[in-house]
Order: sequence, then C-alpha cells, then structure tokens
Amino acid sequence: MMKTVATLILLVVMVGCWATPSFTRRREVVPENRMVGANLTSPELIEAYGYPVEIHHVVTEDGFILELHRIPHGLKARRNNLGEAQRVAYLHHGILGSSADWLMNSPDEALAYILAEEGYDVWMANARGNTYSRNHTSLNPDQAKFWQFTWDDMGQKDATSDIDYILATTGQEQLYYVGYSMGCSIYLAMLSDNPEYADKIITGALMAPASYMTGMKGALTLLTPYAEELDTILNLLGYHEFLPGGEWWDEAMQLYCDPSVVTEELCENVLFVIGGADHEEINSEYLPVILAHFPAGTSTHNLIHYAQLANSKVFGKFDWGTIGNLNHYGQRTPPLYNLSNIVTPTALFWGQNDYLADPTDVARLASELPNLTLNHMVSKPEFSHLDFTWAIHANELVYQYVVEYLANY
Repeated sequence: MMKTVATLILLVVMVGCWATPSFTRRREVVPENRMVGANLTSPELIEAYGYPVEIHHVVTEDGFILELHRIPHGLKARRNNLGEAQRVAYLHHGILGSSADWLMNSPDEALAYILAEEGYDVWMANARGNTYSRNHTSLNPDQAKFWQFTWDDMGQKDATSDIDYILATTGQEQLYYVGYSMGCSIYLAMLSDNPEYADKIITGALMAPASYMTGMKGALTLLTPYAEELDTILNLLGYHEFLPGGEWWDEAMQLYCDPSVVTEELCENVLFVIGGADHEEINSEYLPVILAHFPAGTSTHNLIHYAQLANSKVFGKFDWGTIGNLNHYGQRTPPLYNLSNIVTPTALFWGQNDYLADPTDVARLASELPNLTLNHMVSKPEFSHLDFTWAIHANELVYQYVVEYLANY
C-alpha cells in the first residue's frame, strides 16, 4: 500500500512535468564498470573503486542505530602522508539521501573521494530511517513510533552522537562538517540548540543550505498548502515512512529511466521540476545508478517539516499541533531556531537556479549567521539543487571551492 501512496505523490509532482519543455541533453559515455553501482551498497561501491572502507555503528540517546561509512584515507594520500595526523571530515547527506550522495560520480568528481585524496579521514552519515539506519534498540520500522522524527531530531541526537563517536574513534578534538541540503538544516538545528558543539567543529561548509523555505519553487509547491492535511491523513492510514525505495523502486527505475527507453526524459524532468533544471549537468547514462541509491527513505514527518517552513515563512521546529507541541516543547507553538547561537565559522555554497534553497532564502540565512566566513554563489546560472551531488562537473563548479575553503582552516 505504501507503493500506492508514493505513486500518488509522484503523480502530483509529475503534473509540473507536463509543462516542462524537452531538452537537448548532454550525455556522457559511462564505463561499463560504473553501471554496476546500481547493484552495490555504498561500502561496496567504495571498494569497487579500490578505496578502503569501514562500517561503524552509533547508538543515539533514543535508541536509533546509525550506520557510518568511513574512507580512512585516499589512494595517493595514503602514500604521500603516511604517518601524518589526518584531518577529519564529517559529511551529511540530504533528505531521502544516504552516504551514496557523496559517491554518485567518478572518483575525480565525487566529494568523498576528492577529500580522501586531499588527506582527509572521511566519515559519511546515514540519518535515522534511511537504507542503512533502520535499526533500533527496541523499535522496528513496522511500528509508528519508529517514524516519529524529523531532521530536528537528527540535529539534536544523530549528528551529535556521530560527532562524539568520530572524535573518540579518531582521537581528534575537532572535525570539519560538510552538509548538503537537509545536512545543512541538521547543522543549523544542532548548533542552534547545542552551541557547545561549536568547540567540536572547526568550520561548516553548507551546500544548497535548506533553512528558510519562503522562496521555494517547483512542483513541490503544489503539495505545501495541504501539508498538515497530508501529514494527518498519511499517519491515520498508517503510512509513516516516505519513499523507502526497495526492489519495486529499483525495477521501476530500470524499466522507465534507462536511457534506451522513451520515458527516460520524464525521469529527468521529474527531477528538474523538483530541484531546478540544468540539463547540461545531468548524466543520463548514469541516472539509473543514481536512482538505485535514491531515494533512501525517511519519515513522512521529515518531508512535512519543510512544507511547514514554506507555509509559516519562519525557520522553526516541527509543528506537532497544540497538544503535541506542549508535549514536545512545553509551549503551544513550535520554537524558532536561534541562529545567533551558531558561532562556528560557516560557509554557504548556493546555486542561482535552486528551487529548494532559493537565493533569497539563502541571503536571509546569510544575514542571520553571526560568523559567516564565505558566501559563495556557483558561477553557472543554471546550477540547481540536485547538481550539488549529481552534476557531471560538480568538482570544478563547487567542490574545488569547498576543498580550498576547508584548507584555510
């Protein structure tokens, strides 16, 4: 039945595709061994490229068992920096994403490999409820209580637990935080309510920073006016998980999104009307691999949280309703995040064609951060939300500036 609900929501999104023009898309030839990534987990994908990988598990204070994926060193970096203390980088994915967000490209274009080759000890998060973090000390995904969370909980409990574990394991006192989309929301939520973690983070590099959602555009705006009703209906019907993927999804993606079939263009246009169109940067040949790893699933509350922000025009916690808010926060309305608490040096990297982290919202965020150290606009005007992890030229357009920024700290 979850398939039915997911399909209905996707059909609403596809309405926006009907008016989307056809594009002359750029296609790049993908080596045959890259396509095998559709059948591999993140650790297996890392191993397939010859990189070392470790799997770690962290238990949060409320019992979620999170899986961390680690690339302890690069191939060249290991030879060149043997014996030197490594800088630690913690990478947090976006909504419906996973550690695979940082691996969806060739090693010379994917940020996890690039940082490893720059001498970083790379740790990739997997938020509660996604493909790799579906375990709990007492609950299971079939129970509604398992899914009663949003990215606020990820900021308060997941990221803090990950960071404490990583620092304890590596023996370092601080690390670098790199976030994408929801990973940025988590960073802001964490430091807003836990300012003591500023001492554990050297600097934060936030790409496509999702915070204020006033300027959100695209097909998802068709759903935001009905956010509260949709959340209530889905939960009453017992649908607490959103787009978990799985075999049925993988089969659909292979059937409809393969470059050899006529419906492949629709798959691209669905992505365009959600995050913004940049036809030159999407690798059509690699799309089935990307969509085999995405979406990785989350709670319906998590998605609704962003819709609430779009409706309320503020950057605040999840609205559980009057009684729920009293239980969660001790007040009738959800608290706002206190961005003035975020004293960690923070850089923003944003695109001009981003439907989900609109430039006007990024500007508002930038004006409220007390220690904004870089406000970097991607030079390509068409650069969109999804380009930050999937673009053909993500390295030359974004990552080289991220790496340069981190090196200054």
